[in-house]
Amino acid sequence: MSIKSVLVVKLSAIGDVIHALPVSYALKETFPEARVTWVVEPPAYNLLQDNPYIDEIIVFEKKKFKSLRGFLTNYGAFRSRLNHQSYDAVLDLQGLFKSAAIAWCSGAPIRLGTCNMREMSDKISRPVAGPHAQGHIVERYLDVARALGCRADKVVFPVEISAADAKMARSYLYAAGCRGDIPYVVLAPGANWPNKRWPVEGYARLSDWLYNQGRLPVLIGGGALDEQLAEDICRLAEIPPVNMVGRTTLKQLAYVIREAQAVVGGDTGPVHLGAGVGTPAVMLMGPTDANRNGPYGQPENAIEVPRACKYCWRRACPKELDCLEQITMEMVCEKLKPYL
Repeated sequence: MSIKSVLVVKLSAIGDVIHALPVSYALKETFPEARVTWVVEPPAYNLLQDNPYIDEIIVFEKKKFKSLRGFLTNYGAFRSRLNHQSYDAVLDLQGLFKSAAIAWCSGAPIRLGTCNMREMSDKISRPVAGPHAQGHIVERYLDVARALGCRADKVVFPVEISAADAKMARSYLYAAGCRGDIPYVVLAPGANWPNKRWPVEGYARLSDWLYNQGRLPVLIGGGALDEQLAEDICRLAEIPPVNMVGRTTLKQLAYVIREAQAVVGGDTGPVHLGAGVGTPAVMLMGPTDANRNGPYGQPENAIEVPRACKYCWRRACPKELDCLEQITMEMVCEKLKPYL
């Protein structure tokens, strides 16, 4: 099969874009001369910058298309940018109406998508139910690349951290109180779904335990919610942890996580980023399935809540339970001990 140009559509969220990164490597590994273009939404754009396996990034600003007026104003310019070249194939790794519309507008004769496409997107692109259809989402995405002819025999997460980003990250760490050669552990308390968040009391106790182990606990995240969570954790802890919430770009955050001894959090972007850059990632899971969404390559580091109702895939608990509260601090410590 002769492939000279491929469009990848994976828009958001950050964790999902991280899971899809190996597709860029698989495409270039098999079709080194092909031009790879990726459409992404602004929050995850920084993750794709400087990726040596992506030739062009097109930003899709969804908020501009929410009203009829916004759609009419912005559609022409976006489609013109999308169609300034032709594509042999499009991989819709989002599987929603918005990504299907982009796949359709691409004009690519080959349109492939994941096995669990929704919102009629399966009418635009062919769903690929590959050998990993019941496995990890990273492998499901790679199955789409395999259907195009990619070997995908090596899984690579290309997160390129520049020397400038590394330098800035180190300076931010130093300014926040993470100084000298004391090793640290990253804590990521935030998550978009309320029932993906471990209680702040757990993080406060874990923070104190880490201090007793001679390790610095470092809080990360971004946005008003994460700032409030960090404030609550600092208030409850005997010694406030190092607070890096809202201080870094995604690439700088990748450096902070890469240099850590481990990262702890729910099924959320920073923890998946940790797994991608090779840091031990202890993931606390309840509504989602570790087989599909756990830390890739580190299934032993997933802690699933001991509830019969786990894997419900609900954003908020219909039983009004604090989903992850039954995961104890001791359970997390046991997972961390081998890495400290």
